[in-house]
Order: sequence, then C-alpha cells, then structure tokens
Amino acid sequence: MTNFNVQNNDLHVFESLESEVRSYCRSFPTKFQKASGYQLWDANGRCYTDFFAGAGALNYGHNEPRMKEQLLQYLTGDGVTHSLDMATEAKEKFLSAFHDIILKPRKLKYKVMFPGPTGTNSVESALKLARKITGRETIMSFTNAFHGMTLGALAVTGNKFKRNGAGVPLNHTVSMPYDGYMGKDIDSLQFIENYLQDSGSGMSLPAAVIVETIQGEGGINVASTEWLQGLERLCRSYGMLLIVDDVQMGCGRTGTFFSFERSGIEPDIVCMSKSISGYGLPMAITLLKPELDKWTPGEHNGTFRGNNLAFITATEALQYWKTDKFSTEIAVKAEKVAQALARLVKKYPELKGEYRGLGLMQGIALEPGIADQLSKLAFERGLIMETSGTDSEVIKIMPPLTIDMSALEAGLQILDECMQEVLVEANNEAQVVNS
Repeated sequence: MTNFNVQNNDLHVFESLESEVRSYCRSFPTKFQKASGYQLWDANGRCYTDFFAGAGALNYGHNEPRMKEQLLQYLTGDGVTHSLDMATEAKEKFLSAFHDIILKPRKLKYKVMFPGPTGTNSVESALKLARKITGRETIMSFTNAFHGMTLGALAVTGNKFKRNGAGVPLNHTVSMPYDGYMGKDIDSLQFIENYLQDSGSGMSLPAAVIVETIQGEGGINVASTEWLQGLERLCRSYGMLLIVDDVQMGCGRTGTFFSFERSGIEPDIVCMSKSISGYGLPMAITLLKPELDKWTPGEHNGTFRGNNLAFITATEALQYWKTDKFSTEIAVKAEKVAQALARLVKKYPELKGEYRGLGLMQGIALEPGIADQLSKLAFERGLIMETSGTDSEVIKIMPPLTIDMSALEAGLQILDECMQEVLVEANNEAQVVNS
C-alpha cells in the first residue's frame, strides 16, 4: 500500500489525487489544520484571520463553543445521527425552537421542509413546488443571480461560466434585470411588467420569481427596499409565487435573521442553508406558507435530509436570536466596515473602487484583475478574503458575525496595506513602460 504522506504544507497529495475542479485551495494554498472563532491555523502553525466564513456557512465562527459542547454531548450519548425524515428528538427541538425564536416573534407562518443538506437542494424543492402549485413551467430569475449548481438551480443562475458546465440546455426560465442592472435611473420593474403585460413579449407567465435580496456571488448587488416591495406587488398582481433565496444572506448576514426583514416583504417560499446549522454541518430548509404545502408524502425526498447532528447545533445557534443584542452587535460592526471601505475608496482613487454592501456582506468593486491581486496579497499577510462577481471584480468582506472589533479592524488594515501595494506595483509598471 502506497503511503501518501504530506510533509509540512506540501499540497502534492491534493494536486495528484483530487479533481481539477477544486478551487478554494488554489486561492488559499496551504494545508489548514485547526480553526477557532475567526481564526484558522495551517500545518506550519501560521495563523490566519477569516474574512471568508466558509462562504457564509460559518456566521457564528469556527467551532463555536456552545454548539460544540451540545454536539459532543449528543455524540457521546449515542444520539441518532441519520434518520431520513423520521421523527427524532433532535428534529423536534429544532422545529420548536425555530418556531418560537424565529417565526413567531416575526409573525411569520411557515411550514418547514427538509429538502436535503445543501442550498441547491432547497432551491430545487422551491422551484418544483412553485411549478406544482401553479401548473406553470417558467421561473423568472435575475441577471447576476446565483442559486446553486444542480440543473434546476443552475437554470436560474446568471453566471455564464457556471451555466456552461451543465452540458445540456437550461430551460423553462427567463432572466430579467436586477435592481440597478440597467442603470441607477432606470426602473427595471417597469421593464419586467411590460414583458408580463405584453402578449407579444414571448414570455409565458412565470410560476414564480426567485430573488436574492443581496447578490453575494453576483458582485454584492443590493436590492433596494422599494424594489423588493415593488417585486412583491408584481408577484401578487400576476399570481406568481415569490421565492427568496436566503442561503447566503440569511442567518444574520445582513444584520437581521432573514435578509428580507428590512423591506417588510413576506415571501411565499424561503430557501435557507449554509449557516442554518450554525456549525458548518450540512443542512438546508425550505420554508413555505401553509397553504402551499401540497406535497404528497415522499414526492420530494433525500437520504440525508435528516442530519440530526446539524439539528443539535442549529438549535443552539438560534439562542443568538432570542433578543436583539446580536443584531445590534452586527450593526455596529457593519458600520465600522462601511466606514473603512468608504475611506479606502477615497484614499485610493486611482484604483477606481466602488463601495457595495450591507450588514457584514460588503466589498469594493474594482477593475478586472485587481480584486484577485488583493485576495492573493491578503492571504500572504494572513487574511483569508475571497472575491465575487462574474469576473471576480469585487473584493468581499464576509467575516464571521461573531468576530471581535479589534480583529475586524486588523483585517481591514491589511486590506489597506494590500491596496497600497497594488497601487505601488501599478505605478512601477507604468514607469517601466514609459521609460
């Protein structure tokens, strides 16, 4: 038997044995060994500050102590791990806590569906249900949207690179302009309504509209409250279901538990995953209004929709939301980030940056290539920070919501230093060309 022993941070095992499809290990080329809170350590003992948070799956940080304690107790007590959709105490506690802590105080009446362990599972179930309820096929989505990598979810995703990976036509969807896509002074909702009204538009009446209130992967594009409210009115007027994809923006990323709370809208269906487990364990839920719960038993199922370990940590994670204290803390940190990024845009006008974001999902849009440079330089300085946008043009600030203020400020200082270095390098290259 061959012994594939990796020495230090050598990545040759991954390079030789793992598929070329891997991506994040290329952006952050080290072998991680340990993680706690907002920090990770690699096999050489080097510490990194995490402004990535598992792409939004670690809103409460790595190995959150209370969740870890509950999980260990459950494991040592031989708690049920796998149960399909059978009734378990772990699931019961989660459902009760979610109703009492999240839904009831917000006066929301949703049934909870467990569609499978990932965000794309939640989206697939939402699309299937919308088509089943309405008897219509078309789903309306938006430019720069990202909803997942399975075929149904990919069909409502805007990214050309991701879509091309499907290998088959992605049908029964129509893409419309997101808020601001056609310019700040153009009302894209009026454009959409023209299509809905016009019998010659070539667009069949959609079963549903699926939308992210903030497009994280699409470039941190924030839909205004007025636009979201107008979209809800359109859905009600034309009998379309409103689906909000809160996979990345839910669980507090924007400051409130649901990202749509700021707008006062009430979606028909809500898709959640990533941080719903609180601990990075695979889990997803689809929330649906009771009158839409027309599934027949087993009509949509999956082997791993009953992840009881995730139910345990998810129930503990909900304790953060029993009062307004956590939301208030997020708002304070968000304001610190907003001020810092606005200052950096002003400090380095040559980089032509544009501030974007809300809550602890913020960033700076830059010219092509610069965000990738910044991510690379930041990693070399011990800061893990990814990019977003269809051309990786936005540097994204997405730390755990629990990060302390000093660590947040230190990470932002590293970004400042990286922007300065990028500018110096650009100036040096310009001098060489001119000489």
